[in-house]
Amino acid sequence: PRTHFSETAATPGVSNRQTVVAMMMAGTVVAAFALLLLAASGGAEARGRRPSSLWPVPTDEAGVLYGSGPGSGDHRNVISECKLFWYDNLIDHFSWSLGDKTYKQRVFVCDKYWRQDNGVDGTRGPIFFYTGNEADVTLYLNATGFMWENAPEVGALLVFAEHRYYGESKPFGADMSNLQYLTSEQALADYADLIEYLKTDFGAVKSPVIAFGGSYGGMLSSWFRMKYPHVVDGAFAASAPIWSFLGEYPPYDAGSFAKVVTYDATREAGAAEYCSMNVRNSWQAVRNESGTAEGRNRVREAFRLCDGVPLESDDNVTALLYWAQTSFDYMAMGNYPYPSSYMLNGKGDLPAFPMRVACEYFKEPDMPASELIRALAQASAVWYNYTQNQECMDYRKGVNPETQSVGIMWDYQFCTEMFMPASRDGLHDMFFPQPFDFGYQIENCQKTWGVTPRPYWVTVNFGGKDISSFSNIIFSNGEYDPWRGGGVLQNVTNSIHAVFIDGGAHHLDFMWSTKLDPPSVLNARAEER
Repeated sequence: PRTHFSETAATPGVSNRQTVVAMMMAGTVVAAFALLLLAASGGAEARGRRPSSLWPVPTDEAGVLYGSGPGSGDHRNVISECKLFWYDNLIDHFSWSLGDKTYKQRVFVCDKYWRQDNGVDGTRGPIFFYTGNEADVTLYLNATGFMWENAPEVGALLVFAEHRYYGESKPFGADMSNLQYLTSEQALADYADLIEYLKTDFGAVKSPVIAFGGSYGGMLSSWFRMKYPHVVDGAFAASAPIWSFLGEYPPYDAGSFAKVVTYDATREAGAAEYCSMNVRNSWQAVRNESGTAEGRNRVREAFRLCDGVPLESDDNVTALLYWAQTSFDYMAMGNYPYPSSYMLNGKGDLPAFPMRVACEYFKEPDMPASELIRALAQASAVWYNYTQNQECMDYRKGVNPETQSVGIMWDYQFCTEMFMPASRDGLHDMFFPQPFDFGYQIENCQKTWGVTPRPYWVTVNFGGKDISSFSNIIFSNGEYDPWRGGGVLQNVTNSIHAVFIDGGAHHLDFMWSTKLDPPSVLNARAEER
């Protein structure tokens, strides 16, 4: 039969990833999270850039998934507590063009805490289901401490499902000619089909299912509850920018991401007082200095560019500036209160509050152009030279090579349905003008992928801001997270809750508990539970 579940032991031999874990077990399950379970029982022209992946791809060497310094917790290999399965899921759920052709979807099932003895009503423990997003699913398995820490209290079965076309769940392998099946709708149908099979195969037909997801995964978990309420009884969506599309009313502020990145570089967010102002001035300083061959050599020296990295044209300079800008974006998302390797895919640590560290290079008032250029290079290196041992830098490369694959897949998703506008104006943010050019982006998608975006489809398909008819969803967002501009920040109804975390970065509340967690995240988790 098609619904075949083949099992492989999930051991370090299957995945090399280790994890740092702080198991500060939760107390009584209360407030919003409990409500879910209760209900479940019942120069060169800058045209604006396509948003980068909502989350980086993990590496095969991924180990410490957040800070290994003081207070980061005990080492623990949670993947060894799970079983690896390969589920035969349909490639196309919505037409008969491929018949019953399937692909192998990677699924991890973790039953250590599952209450398998039937209750008085014949119900086993609930199922906590992670809706995998645009990366290798083991990243989320190891890092989503909130699920692990709450599972013992309610006797939950943990399931982590990988998103099609990511990680090792690739319907056509390395073949890039069949990306038309890479959609959020197909992914959600994968999860619905998988859950129906799991509940039958595991004798858990009456077990309530709660979907969990962070970032794009959070978007999926909330949409999962909206589209498949008979399959999913509740959803917890952390840092999920579901309102970041065209066609929203009121309209989405395409500049909100950059505004929050800028906020993270201000005194109000704990950074040096003059940081955002100096960063804003640094871009033009680089451009002005790059107007002559001698000036470009000075820029090259400040950034320690490798031999052979071009810096002769305006396009080269713009590429350098985009590269530097990206570092601020990721440091803002990963502006955690402890040293963290999560944003770096386990290959090293960012310092605690990396944006504050980067801003120390911009702390002086009235910095001259030469110092601004040097400061921009040093601040960028907090991200790109996290190992502090790179002899030279190359703006044509990302922070690690593994980002290339996920970037390609996400670019296709942007060019089809995830058409999320992003802009910067240099006035309300600390960057340089980058208006979102609707026509240019569509033309570029047509040239790159041969597809024309459906810019309003997500709003039409999932309801935009008109979600009051849905129920049993928690949305959480952090003050330091740039994606909060497209998130649900206020309660929509009595059963669609919003939790806001002062001083919180990208789904900080989903991470493992540590002694360095601020009171705001402790309060948020208590409310979410």
